[in-house]
Amino acid sequence: MQLTLTGHHLEITPALRSYVEKKLDRIVRHFDQLIDVHCVLTVEKLDHKAEATLKVSGGTLHADAVDGNMYAAIDALVDKLDRRVKKHKEKKTDHHAAEVVRARSL
Repeated sequence: MQLTLTGHHLEITPALRSYVEKKLDRIVRHFDQLIDVHCVLTVEKLDHKAEATLKVSGGTLHADAVDGNMYAAIDALVDKLDRRVKKHKEKKTDHHAAEVVRARSL
């Protein structure tokens, strides 16, 4: 997985980078076929916005989150991405594989 982390009106500190990497490990645990992750962290007045685009095998997933704290925005973003990755993985799963095995054993 290649992670690109960009900051708009914000300097990406090593602590912020390691926090994002640690949180994205949760997504990799659920779906290991991530190709590329592009994450943009933005500060606009009092709002902290985190958005990410995941390139996975079979498509692209995008999510964003806004909060008053950057770390809370990253947490919300990862929660949204986790739900979308699980949904994408469920769509890719062949639910009829058990039926094929059962039919061949008869």
